[in-house]
Amino acid sequence: MCLILFSFKQHPRYPLIIAANRDEFYNRGSSPAAFWDDEPGMLAGKDLVAGGTWFGVTRSGRIAAITNYREPGFHRMDAPSRGDLVTGYLRGAEAPEEYLKKLDKEAGRYNGFSLILGEPGNLYYFSNRREGFQRLAPGLYGLSNHLLNTAWPKVERGKRALAGILSGGGDPDPEELFHILADRSRPPDDHLPHTGVGLEWERILSSLFITSPVYGTRSSTVLLVHGEGRVTFVEKVFNSAPEPLQVTRHEFDIERTGDKGKTRHDGQGR
Repeated sequence: MCLILFSFKQHPRYPLIIAANRDEFYNRGSSPAAFWDDEPGMLAGKDLVAGGTWFGVTRSGRIAAITNYREPGFHRMDAPSRGDLVTGYLRGAEAPEEYLKKLDKEAGRYNGFSLILGEPGNLYYFSNRREGFQRLAPGLYGLSNHLLNTAWPKVERGKRALAGILSGGGDPDPEELFHILADRSRPPDDHLPHTGVGLEWERILSSLFITSPVYGTRSSTVLLVHGEGRVTFVEKVFNSAPEPLQVTRHEFDIERTGDKGKTRHDGQGR
Protein backbone atom coordinates (compact mmCIF):
# COMPACT_ATOMS: atom_id res chain seq x y z
CA MET A 1 0.00 0.00 0.00
CA CYS A 2 0.95 3.64 -0.26
CA LEU A 3 -1.77 5.10 1.94
CA ILE A 4 -3.47 3.45 4.90
CA LEU A 5 -6.08 5.31 6.94
CA PHE A 6 -7.53 3.43 9.86
CA SER A 7 -9.70 3.78 12.92
CA PHE A 8 -8.77 1.47 15.78
CA LYS A 9 -11.32 1.08 18.59
CA GLN A 10 -12.86 4.48 17.83
CA HIS A 11 -16.27 3.34 16.60
CA PRO A 12 -18.86 1.86 19.01
CA ARG A 13 -19.60 -1.15 16.77
CA TYR A 14 -16.58 -1.46 14.47
CA PRO A 15 -13.26 -1.84 16.32
CA LEU A 16 -11.33 -1.69 13.05
CA ILE A 17 -12.01 0.35 9.92
CA ILE A 18 -9.36 0.54 7.19
CA ALA A 19 -9.36 2.52 3.95
CA ALA A 20 -6.24 2.05 1.82
CA ASN A 21 -4.80 2.79 -1.61
CA ARG A 22 -2.13 0.78 -3.37
CA ASP A 23 -0.01 2.76 -5.84
CA GLU A 24 2.18 1.02 -8.40
CA PHE A 25 3.43 1.21 -11.98
CA TYR A 26 0.63 0.35 -14.39
CA ASN A 27 2.71 -2.29 -16.15
CA ARG A 28 3.40 -4.33 -13.00
CA GLY A 29 1.14 -7.36 -13.01
CA SER A 30 -1.13 -8.11 -10.06
CA SER A 31 -4.32 -10.03 -9.37
CA PRO A 32 -7.38 -8.76 -7.45
CA ALA A 33 -8.09 -9.75 -3.88
CA ALA A 34 -9.27 -13.35 -3.54
CA PHE A 35 -8.81 -16.37 -1.31
CA TRP A 36 -5.56 -17.95 -2.51
CA ASP A 37 -5.61 -21.47 -3.94
CA ASP A 38 -2.63 -22.53 -1.83
CA GLU A 39 -3.86 -20.67 1.26
CA PRO A 40 -7.67 -20.84 1.22
CA GLY A 41 -8.02 -19.02 4.52
CA MET A 42 -6.16 -15.92 3.29
CA LEU A 43 -7.86 -13.10 1.41
CA ALA A 44 -5.43 -10.78 -0.42
CA GLY A 45 -4.39 -9.43 -3.78
CA LYS A 46 -1.21 -10.82 -5.32
CA ASP A 47 1.83 -9.17 -6.85
CA LEU A 48 2.48 -11.31 -9.91
CA VAL A 49 6.12 -10.20 -10.13
CA ALA A 50 7.37 -11.08 -6.64
CA GLY A 51 4.48 -13.26 -5.42
CA GLY A 52 3.65 -11.43 -2.20
CA THR A 53 0.89 -9.02 -1.24
CA TRP A 54 0.39 -5.54 0.16
CA PHE A 55 -2.74 -6.08 2.29
CA GLY A 56 -4.66 -9.09 3.49
CA VAL A 57 -6.87 -10.68 6.12
CA THR A 58 -7.50 -14.29 7.10
CA ARG A 59 -10.59 -16.18 8.18
CA SER A 60 -9.02 -16.45 11.64
CA GLY A 61 -8.77 -12.65 11.88
CA ARG A 62 -5.09 -12.04 11.14
CA ILE A 63 -4.55 -8.72 9.34
CA ALA A 64 -1.45 -7.18 7.76
CA ALA A 65 -0.63 -4.29 5.43
CA ILE A 66 2.61 -2.69 4.30
CA THR A 67 3.80 0.58 2.77
CA ASN A 68 7.15 1.33 1.19
CA TYR A 69 9.36 4.00 2.78
CA ARG A 70 10.23 6.68 0.21
CA GLU A 71 13.99 7.20 0.15
CA PRO A 72 15.33 7.47 -3.41
CA GLY A 73 18.94 6.45 -3.72
CA PHE A 74 18.71 3.78 -1.03
CA HIS A 75 16.77 1.15 -2.99
CA ARG A 76 18.64 -2.17 -3.24
CA MET A 77 17.76 -4.39 -6.18
CA ASP A 78 18.98 -7.49 -4.32
CA ALA A 79 16.74 -6.98 -1.27
CA PRO A 80 14.00 -9.56 -0.58
CA SER A 81 10.42 -8.66 -1.43
CA ARG A 82 8.62 -6.66 1.25
CA GLY A 83 5.35 -8.29 0.22
CA ASP A 84 6.62 -11.50 1.79
CA LEU A 85 6.43 -9.82 5.20
CA VAL A 86 2.66 -9.57 4.83
CA THR A 87 2.12 -13.11 3.58
CA GLY A 88 4.57 -14.44 6.17
CA TYR A 89 2.41 -13.15 8.98
CA LEU A 90 -0.91 -14.05 7.38
CA ARG A 91 0.15 -17.63 6.65
CA GLY A 92 1.56 -18.21 10.13
CA ALA A 93 0.19 -18.76 13.60
CA GLU A 94 2.68 -16.79 15.70
CA ALA A 95 1.47 -14.04 17.99
CA PRO A 96 2.15 -10.59 16.51
CA GLU A 97 4.86 -9.84 19.09
CA GLU A 98 6.73 -13.04 18.31
CA TYR A 99 6.56 -12.44 14.58
CA LEU A 100 7.88 -8.89 14.98
CA LYS A 101 10.66 -9.91 17.36
CA LYS A 102 11.98 -12.29 14.71
CA LEU A 103 11.51 -9.74 11.95
CA ASP A 104 13.38 -7.09 13.94
CA LYS A 105 16.55 -9.19 13.74
CA GLU A 106 16.54 -9.33 9.94
CA ALA A 107 14.63 -6.19 8.97
CA GLY A 108 17.79 -4.52 7.68
CA ARG A 109 17.84 -6.93 4.72
CA TYR A 110 14.76 -5.23 3.28
CA ASN A 111 14.29 -1.90 1.58
CA GLY A 112 12.48 0.62 3.75
CA PHE A 113 8.96 -0.28 4.90
CA SER A 114 6.26 0.33 7.46
CA LEU A 115 4.14 -2.63 8.54
CA ILE A 116 0.78 -2.80 10.32
CA LEU A 117 -0.27 -6.21 11.59
CA GLY A 118 -2.20 -8.03 14.28
CA GLU A 119 -5.86 -8.82 14.88
CA PRO A 120 -8.91 -6.52 15.02
CA GLY A 121 -8.43 -5.84 18.74
CA ASN A 122 -4.63 -6.00 18.91
CA LEU A 123 -2.59 -4.06 16.33
CA TYR A 124 1.13 -3.34 16.01
CA TYR A 125 3.30 -1.01 13.96
CA PHE A 126 6.85 -1.69 12.85
CA SER A 127 9.23 0.11 10.48
CA ASN A 128 12.81 -0.76 9.67
CA ARG A 129 13.45 2.99 9.58
CA ARG A 130 12.91 3.41 13.31
CA GLU A 131 13.84 1.37 16.36
CA GLY A 132 11.55 -1.31 17.78
CA PHE A 133 7.88 -2.05 17.25
CA GLN A 134 4.86 -0.40 18.81
CA ARG A 135 1.60 -1.80 20.11
CA LEU A 136 -1.05 0.64 18.99
CA ALA A 137 -3.38 2.39 21.38
CA PRO A 138 -6.95 3.14 20.29
CA GLY A 139 -6.93 6.02 17.87
CA LEU A 140 -7.16 7.34 14.34
CA TYR A 141 -4.06 6.73 12.24
CA GLY A 142 -2.61 7.51 8.84
CA LEU A 143 0.38 5.95 7.09
CA SER A 144 1.93 6.78 3.74
CA ASN A 145 5.49 6.29 2.51
CA HIS A 146 7.14 7.41 5.73
CA LEU A 147 6.52 6.70 9.42
CA LEU A 148 3.13 6.26 11.09
CA ASN A 149 1.21 9.56 11.38
CA THR A 150 3.89 11.56 9.57
CA ALA A 151 1.98 14.76 8.84
CA TRP A 152 2.12 14.76 5.05
CA PRO A 153 -0.82 16.69 3.52
CA LYS A 154 -2.45 13.55 2.06
CA VAL A 155 -2.27 11.78 5.43
CA GLU A 156 -3.73 14.73 7.34
CA ARG A 157 -6.45 15.27 4.74
CA GLY A 158 -7.41 11.62 4.81
CA LYS A 159 -7.48 11.46 8.59
CA ARG A 160 -9.71 14.52 8.79
CA ALA A 161 -12.11 13.03 6.26
CA LEU A 162 -12.21 9.70 8.11
CA ALA A 163 -12.81 11.48 11.42
CA GLY A 164 -15.72 13.31 9.81
CA ILE A 165 -17.36 10.04 8.79
CA LEU A 166 -16.86 8.54 12.25
CA SER A 167 -18.29 11.60 13.98
CA GLY A 168 -21.77 10.69 12.77
CA GLY A 169 -21.74 7.49 14.82
CA GLY A 170 -23.60 5.46 12.20
CA ASP A 171 -22.42 2.30 10.51
CA PRO A 172 -19.64 3.19 8.07
CA ASP A 173 -20.65 3.15 4.41
CA PRO A 174 -17.88 1.69 2.20
CA GLU A 175 -18.74 4.17 -0.56
CA GLU A 176 -18.09 7.10 1.78
CA LEU A 177 -14.68 5.63 2.52
CA PHE A 178 -14.00 5.10 -1.17
CA HIS A 179 -14.89 8.74 -1.72
CA ILE A 180 -12.02 9.69 0.58
CA LEU A 181 -9.63 7.40 -1.28
CA ALA A 182 -10.70 8.86 -4.64
CA ASP A 183 -9.53 12.39 -3.74
CA ARG A 184 -7.27 13.60 -6.56
CA SER A 185 -6.68 17.11 -5.21
CA ARG A 186 -3.09 18.28 -4.66
CA PRO A 187 -1.83 20.63 -1.94
CA PRO A 188 0.13 23.83 -2.68
CA ASP A 189 3.81 23.36 -3.43
CA ASP A 190 4.88 24.94 -0.15
CA HIS A 191 3.02 22.19 1.76
CA LEU A 192 4.72 19.31 -0.03
CA PRO A 193 7.27 17.08 1.72
CA HIS A 194 10.82 16.97 0.40
CA THR A 195 11.66 13.29 -0.10
CA GLY A 196 14.24 13.60 -2.85
CA VAL A 197 12.10 12.69 -5.87
CA GLY A 198 11.91 16.19 -7.35
CA LEU A 199 9.09 18.73 -7.36
CA GLU A 200 7.05 17.24 -10.22
CA TRP A 201 6.92 13.81 -8.58
CA GLU A 202 6.21 15.35 -5.16
CA ARG A 203 3.16 16.93 -6.78
CA ILE A 204 2.04 13.69 -8.44
CA LEU A 205 2.47 11.66 -5.26
CA SER A 206 0.77 14.24 -3.01
CA SER A 207 -2.84 13.30 -3.78
CA LEU A 208 -4.68 10.49 -2.04
CA PHE A 209 -5.56 8.95 -5.42
CA ILE A 210 -2.55 9.18 -7.75
CA THR A 211 -2.64 9.52 -11.50
CA SER A 212 0.21 9.93 -14.01
CA PRO A 213 1.08 8.49 -17.42
CA VAL A 214 3.00 5.52 -15.98
CA TYR A 215 2.21 5.23 -12.25
CA GLY A 216 -0.82 5.59 -10.06
CA THR A 217 -3.38 4.11 -7.71
CA ARG A 218 -4.00 0.51 -8.76
CA SER A 219 -6.49 -0.50 -6.08
CA SER A 220 -8.58 1.01 -3.31
CA THR A 221 -9.64 -1.24 -0.45
CA VAL A 222 -12.04 -0.88 2.46
CA LEU A 223 -12.00 -3.31 5.39
CA LEU A 224 -14.67 -3.19 8.10
CA VAL A 225 -14.55 -5.47 11.13
CA HIS A 226 -17.67 -5.53 13.29
CA GLY A 227 -17.36 -6.14 17.02
CA GLU A 228 -19.18 -9.45 16.60
CA GLY A 229 -16.54 -10.65 14.14
CA ARG A 230 -18.17 -9.92 10.79
CA VAL A 231 -15.62 -8.89 8.15
CA THR A 232 -16.50 -6.84 5.07
CA PHE A 233 -13.74 -6.46 2.47
CA VAL A 234 -14.39 -4.40 -0.66
CA GLU A 235 -11.78 -3.73 -3.35
CA LYS A 236 -11.86 -1.52 -6.44
CA VAL A 237 -9.16 -2.25 -9.03
CA PHE A 238 -7.84 0.49 -11.33
CA ASN A 239 -5.33 0.76 -14.14
CA SER A 240 -4.88 4.38 -15.31
CA ALA A 241 -8.58 4.99 -16.08
CA PRO A 242 -10.75 6.96 -13.60
CA GLU A 243 -13.36 4.21 -13.35
CA PRO A 244 -12.54 0.85 -11.71
CA LEU A 245 -11.86 -2.17 -13.85
CA GLN A 246 -13.37 -4.45 -11.23
CA VAL A 247 -15.19 -4.24 -7.92
CA THR A 248 -15.10 -7.23 -5.58
CA ARG A 249 -16.80 -7.71 -2.21
CA HIS A 250 -16.11 -10.46 0.32
CA GLU A 251 -17.91 -11.00 3.62
CA PHE A 252 -17.22 -13.64 6.26
CA ASP A 253 -17.30 -14.26 10.00
CA ILE A 254 -13.99 -14.59 11.79
CA GLU A 255 -13.61 -18.23 12.72
CA ARG A 256 -13.73 -19.34 16.32
CA THR A 257 -12.70 -22.72 17.70
CA GLY A 258 -14.89 -25.39 16.15
CA ASP A 259 -16.44 -22.94 13.67
CA LYS A 260 -15.71 -23.40 10.00
CA GLY A 261 -17.00 -19.90 9.31
CA LYS A 262 -19.38 -18.58 6.72
CA THR A 263 -18.42 -16.73 3.61
CA ARG A 264 -20.31 -14.67 1.09
CA HIS A 265 -18.68 -13.34 -2.06
CA ASP A 266 -20.27 -10.87 -4.44
CA GLY A 267 -18.20 -9.60 -7.35
CA GLN A 268 -18.66 -7.60 -10.48
CA GLY A 269 -16.19 -6.62 -13.14
CA ARG A 270 -15.76 -5.53 -16.70
